[in-house]
Amino acid sequence: MGVIVLGCCAVWALISSALGQGRPEGVLLAVLAVVAGYACGRIGGSAVPAGAAVASALAAGAAAAAAATGSGAGDGRAGEVAALLALAQGAACCAACAVRTGGRAWAARLLVVAVVVLAAVLGSPAGCAATAAVALCALGAAGAHGRGRGPVLLVCAAVAAAAVAGVCAVAHGALPADGAVPTRRVAVWHEAVALAREHPVTGAGPDRFGELGPAAAQAASAFDGEAHSAPLQEAAEQGVVGLALLAGVYVWMLYGLARSPRTTPVAVSAAAALTCLAVLASASDALSFAPVAAAAGALAGLGTADPAPPAVPYG
Repeated sequence: MGVIVLGCCAVWALISSALGQGRPEGVLLAVLAVVAGYACGRIGGSAVPAGAAVASALAAGAAAAAAATGSGAGDGRAGEVAALLALAQGAACCAACAVRTGGRAWAARLLVVAVVVLAAVLGSPAGCAATAAVALCALGAAGAHGRGRGPVLLVCAAVAAAAVAGVCAVAHGALPADGAVPTRRVAVWHEAVALAREHPVTGAGPDRFGELGPAAAQAASAFDGEAHSAPLQEAAEQGVVGLALLAGVYVWMLYGLARSPRTTPVAVSAAAALTCLAVLASASDALSFAPVAAAAGALAGLGTADPAPPAVPYG
């Protein structure tokens, strides 16, 4: 299923680009990052489940710190920082759930706390909220067993859908922003909706939103030509087909976690982090960065890996 969904994303980006004279390189890079991260997560999660999760958490945390302190940091990269922190927390919770006793268990729990502290140190309110939410979901699922993950994953899907619906309502003017969303961002969202109405099926072409939206071009220093909303930008640049494929990637990840051989706490931790990413991406440009796509793929791979049984000494 993953091969089909991601393959369709790549093919449709090429088709939409050919029809709208767009540039599909960004979409293809994101697909490649997800594939590479997922493969690494599956391999590492099968060989060393806890170790791979710790490594993924450390890598995502380091990437978040680099994004927050690097050149051009600020509001333009706030979504990237928060998304990486949420994914780092998901991996840390997977490690804590995979190791229940001994010194390694306490080390993994300290890592969970460290990610929350890192979010506070980096000054990311969204990151603090996301890391705390993922940790609470993992804690709530710690005693769950068997098939208890199904309702939780359905709630995750409902939360992601509600976030996207809320952003779309603001973009259409059906729901007032009331100062909760910056005025420039709302103006860019309006342009994304208008562009999606002009090209409902194929979109205007990948990576063309900054050229076709006057408000996006004027705010290029803050938004870098982005719609600051993954679903709205996908609808504007690749039409309803691209939007459906973006939703399909998230559904594929949740479906894989629902059928995963990993324990319920591990699957719920990964699903909570991916849902936080979906919520953040609905109102920011978090998915425009390759490290976020790679970290999301790695977390999905960790959550769906089949851990190899311990080796039995011969004889």
